Amino acid sequence: MLLGELNDLPPRLAERLRALRARPIDPTEKGFAFADRHASSPTAASIAVDRPQLYAAGLSYPLLTLRESALRANAEAMAAFCAGAGVDLAPHGKTGMSPELAALQITHGAWAITAATIGQMLTYRSFGFPRLLLANQLADEAGIAWLAAELTADPEFQAYCYVDNIKNIDTLERTIRGTTPGHERPVRPLPVLVEIGHPHGRTGCRTDAEALEVAKAAAATGALRVAGVAGYEGTIHAGDTAETLAHVTSFCRRLRGLADALREYGDETSEFIVTAGGSTWFDVVARELTSGDVSGLRVVLRSGAYLYYDHGLYSAVSPQARGSADAPRLRPTIELWAQVVSRPEPGLALLGFGRRDAGFDSGLPVPLQVVPADGTELAAITPNWRITALNDQHAFLQLDEGASLTPGDRVCLGISHPCTTLDKWRVIPVVDDAGHIADIVHAFF
Repeated sequence: MLLGELNDLPPRLAERLRALRARPIDPTEKGFAFADRHASSPTAASIAVDRPQLYAAGLSYPLLTLRESALRANAEAMAAFCAGAGVDLAPHGKTGMSPELAALQITHGAWAITAATIGQMLTYRSFGFPRLLLANQLADEAGIAWLAAELTADPEFQAYCYVDNIKNIDTLERTIRGTTPGHERPVRPLPVLVEIGHPHGRTGCRTDAEALEVAKAAAATGALRVAGVAGYEGTIHAGDTAETLAHVTSFCRRLRGLADALREYGDETSEFIVTAGGSTWFDVVARELTSGDVSGLRVVLRSGAYLYYDHGLYSAVSPQARGSADAPRLRPTIELWAQVVSRPEPGLALLGFGRRDAGFDSGLPVPLQVVPADGTELAAITPNWRITALNDQHAFLQLDEGASLTPGDRVCLGISHPCTTLDKWRVIPVVDDAGHIADIVHAFF
């Protein structure tokens, strides 16, 4: 089983994961139409016990799988990197939206799980995750009310969100106070992180003066607690890598300086958080945010794609790809399997997957290997093989004219940018290096 002993997790989280593992996998789930046809209700738990061979499990194609050994190796590598850099990790849960994979990150030392929306936060909280960071502004009044009620109901639950404007602070304060009937008891303050941004970026205060104004306003409410500062460097782009690196470094130094400047608005009895870090520049973020005196500071990276890596975007721009000396050695975990459905022309094969099954925003899938329909040994591909286009349910595979690829053969493909492939699947087999299904993970998109 991917997670090993569930008792190592917080009790509520372990209980919810056991229930999820016992949930029958419905045949309407993509890839599972014919899975285990002799069993009335295959589950993640039963499949993990049986460990069927992937090609003999009755699964339908296309099929997305995760490589078990790579998942474990990436979790261990990032944990070691963070320990060596003196930072904590709150991996972005939006990448996989999987409680099992987020729990794997927790067992490898993750301090929290990050969410991008209040709906994602609610999903992770429903599985019992005890500490969640909403890396976004929270303007949804129903969501604010739910979060305030959840904080009141469970004193052990820890949650954070961002603020970057006075109007947002007013909405948060009004809604949080409205969740306490009759105001007969004080609210539990919601910890907020003052977010800074950059020109042409996403959210966040554009100037340090704005950040100071927002911190003062939040601290004055009584319903909010200034718990730190936050930023995101992944939207910084310049003419070339060197210029982008210079701008990212400058942004991180600005964020680190604001952490020192705004600490006076925080609670003196609590640590002050400074957080940034996507999956491209987290080495720079870790270096710059831990510079100088960090006593009383908790530096938190929010990288999410590291667990999955890829054969495209991140394999080209990650710290590992840039040759960063201390970068964790990451491996692609995602494998998309599709069958050849037609050979209509020499040098062309049509595969049975398309835009509904794989992301294509940052590059098309990459052919990796072939498993012939007769079950013989893996067949090699050549550098000439490439996906040239995707329709909704078809992929155009250019290949050597003399290639012996035939309908029914299975082609394994790597992907680029895991976020926009994982969001197309809800039940995903985890495969060991011997080709057996070792586990199942669920995604809640």
